Amino acid sequence: MLRTIDLRGRDLTTADLLDAVPRAGAARAEALSAAADIVVDVRDRGEAALREQAARFDGVTDHAIRVPAAHLDEALDALDPAVRGALEEAIRRVRIASAAQVPPAVVTDLGPGARVEQRWQPVRRAGVYVPGGKAVYPSSVVMNVVPAQVAGVGEVALASPPQAAFDGRVHPDILAAARLLGVTEVYAMGGAGAIAAYAYGVPSLGLDPVDVVTGPGNNFVAAAKRAVAGVVGTDSEAGATEILIVADEGADAALVAVDLISQAEHDEQASAVLVTWSEEFGDLVRAEVERRVDATANGVRARTALEGDQSAIVLVDDRGAATDFSNAYAPEHLELHLRDPRPEDFVNAGAVFVGDHSPVSLGDYLAGSNHVLPTGGQARYASGLSASTFLRPQQVITYDREALRAVHEGIVALADAEALPAHGEAVTARFASDRADTESAED
Repeated sequence: MLRTIDLRGRDLTTADLLDAVPRAGAARAEALSAAADIVVDVRDRGEAALREQAARFDGVTDHAIRVPAAHLDEALDALDPAVRGALEEAIRRVRIASAAQVPPAVVTDLGPGARVEQRWQPVRRAGVYVPGGKAVYPSSVVMNVVPAQVAGVGEVALASPPQAAFDGRVHPDILAAARLLGVTEVYAMGGAGAIAAYAYGVPSLGLDPVDVVTGPGNNFVAAAKRAVAGVVGTDSEAGATEILIVADEGADAALVAVDLISQAEHDEQASAVLVTWSEEFGDLVRAEVERRVDATANGVRARTALEGDQSAIVLVDDRGAATDFSNAYAPEHLELHLRDPRPEDFVNAGAVFVGDHSPVSLGDYLAGSNHVLPTGGQARYASGLSASTFLRPQQVITYDREALRAVHEGIVALADAEALPAHGEAVTARFASDRADTESAED
């Protein structure tokens, strides 16, 4: 249960830290190969491939892949009032936080008659993916759809796996969440096949290709995004979940343990890592995890994740070493259980949760932040899902004649230096009449 990685007494470079990071490398490599094959199959055979994949992975046949509107209405009517209330509050909070992510248009006047406008254009069409395998995530409907709507996306499609327990329908809680948000284009299709269907379209289902694909999933979903990159835009690869907790000896071992278990219950490939410079505290947490894990409903799944290569207790020399390790790991979720947390030091993380009363579970549901976050170290260079995922920065350039004249000579000089004289000539041609007038006056 939770192996130990002891990095104490070593002067580690960034490369050394990256080598020490616990990852499920074999699982990711397997997912990449399998997902690529699935993507090609859907691209080439469309609906037939999706149906074969549903039978193979979901145990479902002859289901309605394009979900009828009646299914959405029925699901909302049957939704538990408490769950509906929680979803409505999540929608409200995520909508407020997402609105803060939309940059305003900015006009910059660089001189008289010289203007550049920075504006943000939404994509026309987005395809969002909501997992539905080992667990069901109506909250992910909120996290995907609300930022797209706030960004101004005109068409939002939603896909989630068909459920054998519901006669091949998408899980009713997911359908109800979609109905609450006004999403009417919903597909019962899952995994890498759904990502491929979004990228290439499926004419027999009336599914047009989208411009951007977003959403969390397992490693196969993350790998499928990589396989369709260049065909369609994607968010970061939000694969099997990760939690990294940095804690000092004053932290509450029981709270650290329950937070590690809470993420381990997602999937057998989930990563749960504690970093501390107190070996005694690490032992306390390990004992608490061992005591608690089997008592939770998904204890078997959680134990498998906690005993996997991707999970560990990492011992370091001090806080500085813990910070360096965390920034090298670049976790999806980072919790700081420290007397002096200084979150500004932890620059690589999908989301940072500070203090005893900010568990990852808060971010999963009702913090107002988004829970679709980069995994596998991508937080070093990628961000979580937000309104900006669905927006493209666009520049609008407007120069008048005199403003262009002011930079004419500089354009010609640079064009000649780069052996692209026609670039300069394109500007010079706009002032040909001036030269003609001057030459005529001289004559």
